[in-house]
Amino acid sequence: MLLSPSFLAYCEQETGKIACDIFSSFSSKILTKSTMLSYNEITTRKYIVLDNEPYEVLTSNTAKKNRQKPVNQTKLKNLISGKVTERAFHQSDNVTEADITTQKIQYLYNNKGEFWFAEENNPKNRFTISAERISDGQAYLKEKELVDALIFNDEIINITLPIKMDFVVSEAPPSIRGNTAQGGDKVVTLETGGTVTTPLFIGEGDTIRVNTETGEYVERVTKA
Repeated sequence: MLLSPSFLAYCEQETGKIACDIFSSFSSKILTKSTMLSYNEITTRKYIVLDNEPYEVLTSNTAKKNRQKPVNQTKLKNLISGKVTERAFHQSDNVTEADITTQKIQYLYNNKGEFWFAEENNPKNRFTISAERISDGQAYLKEKELVDALIFNDEIINITLPIKMDFVVSEAPPSIRGNTAQGGDKVVTLETGGTVTTPLFIGEGDTIRVNTETGEYVERVTKA
């Protein structure tokens, strides 16, 4: 439930903007009911809160061994620190689903470990996100690329990239004649500075598609 614009305008007129903002924030917290998840509802790609911090469920597997009660074995990623942990949830466990919203932002550049972004429709409003929070996503950030900012408790805590992205290969070891027919792989450098393992036939200047979640080569899009 949201407070109507007409009410907010009246509130500001009668009480002042600061008092109205406090009231609006307080009302939102009261009116927003947290969603609780049972142990078997903690599934892949859901966001949950543990110890007051948001986590993404990377994997989940509910299994029952012999006469034991079923257990949901999960792998969780802390969206603030980037740390991945494993955790088991039992039938008696309940967790709060994290209220995560997204907003499109544009990547600008990197300066001494600080990654600068701007709002999609307001390029003058610039801000930084630390390298620690971006974590593995650093390898796939392209200038002027739009990404999704994850917002938790009114703060940008991380970003998410498209699952598959295209990159130009800036450096690639030369392929030895005959090796490409036999198969094998090599490590190439992307335009962003990140690296990925590809088949031997990939060369400098080629455009390749990469899975940003796994860091794996998908296919060659165009040949240089």
